[in-house]
Amino acid sequence: MEAMSELRSLPSVDQLANQPGAAELINQYGRSLTIEAIRFTLEDIRSNHDPAKVIPGSGELLKRCETTLGEWTRASLVGLINATGVILHTNLGRAPLSKSAIEAMKSIAAGYSTLEYDLSRGKRGSRLVHAESLLTRLTGAQAGLVVNNNASALLLILTCLAKRRAAIIARTQLVEIGGGFRVPDVMKQSGARLVEVGTTNRVHMSDYINAVEESNPALLLRVHRSNFRIVGFTSEPGLNEIGELAHESGVTLVDDLGSGALLETERYGLGHEPMVIESLSQGADLVCFSGDKLVGGPQAGIIVGRSDLVKRLKKHPLARAVRADKLCLAGLSATLLHYLKEEAEQEIPVWRMIAAPLESLRERAQGWAGVIAESFVIEGNSTVGGGSLPGETLPTWLLALKSSSPNRFLEKLRGREPAVIARLENDMVVFDPRTVLPEQDEALIDRIRKEF
Repeated sequence: MEAMSELRSLPSVDQLANQPGAAELINQYGRSLTIEAIRFTLEDIRSNHDPAKVIPGSGELLKRCETTLGEWTRASLVGLINATGVILHTNLGRAPLSKSAIEAMKSIAAGYSTLEYDLSRGKRGSRLVHAESLLTRLTGAQAGLVVNNNASALLLILTCLAKRRAAIIARTQLVEIGGGFRVPDVMKQSGARLVEVGTTNRVHMSDYINAVEESNPALLLRVHRSNFRIVGFTSEPGLNEIGELAHESGVTLVDDLGSGALLETERYGLGHEPMVIESLSQGADLVCFSGDKLVGGPQAGIIVGRSDLVKRLKKHPLARAVRADKLCLAGLSATLLHYLKEEAEQEIPVWRMIAAPLESLRERAQGWAGVIAESFVIEGNSTVGGGSLPGETLPTWLLALKSSSPNRFLEKLRGREPAVIARLENDMVVFDPRTVLPEQDEALIDRIRKEF
């Protein structure tokens, strides 16, 4: 009874909402949300009040409301510092954008645009033309199309060109990538009839020839194994061999590259990653790849190839469901322009990180160590990540710290803004300068010094 008596001293929702302090909350968060927070706070006290404690006054109640409102309105998608050394970290948003791409997106976001308007004719235009000329110049393809991601690109191609018909793929390429995405499932969703050839480790041209003769396919599909390798007793035909068979048989050849390199990876000490122009020259009629992996742009699915096939894709009803928005098209166009101007290595963060000289990485790590107590610099490795160049690493230098509780230290680094994501290696917490943007150095140092 005593507890009930105390609870009766709680103000009503209206009484608390009319307190002077509530006006500031209403001004900041809006009346409806503030009233909801007041109601939530009062109900929480009624349900969980400890009789041994005094009922909070109006000032304390409003402070609790403010905390609740802060939690409700705090953004869950926020920037952070990637010190893991994984350049294309899928969980951390993959490719950081170039300054030009960011400015292009800001410009288009701030007002109206020519998204679907033709200035020369003064009439309705098409969003599908944006970035196409850049893509054709870069790759030599006849036409191009941008959709919202590479899974959409593959789904559109299969739905448009192979629905209720056979699509041939090697068993070595029936891959699953991040998020449980499986190529066979996408093929089935498209309505295409999946025809598997070969075994899990070996595929021969005779397998393809027999399948073409028996199934009368709409297309042959090659999927690049972008996040794993098959080693040992393995073999499979090259794309050029498959292309010859496809064209002799009047069958469309589609190459899903995944990452879609537009620069040669070998020049940076990495293994060979199939290039878009390479696939086209080897006979692929259509090539699809991601815009936010090795291209280094915003999330997008890019399709290039024969103009007659791309025209069919553009007219398919599914193309509208998977189309790219204006911000994607603006950012991607600016990114592609870097390649045309031969400045990708300097302007696109992904390639700038890949090309970073080892000595400059050591200098940055040593600079960090010079102002962070008990830290030291060690040799290490960075990875490209993001389903690109599996097993390939780049030498780097790391800032290392020995902590009595490394997992707790990592947790603390993640707990405040800007969050810092590092990695644990040989019981040490290490920070790789390769993936830390230069303008983030000061914030990184400050966070480490506060939490260590």
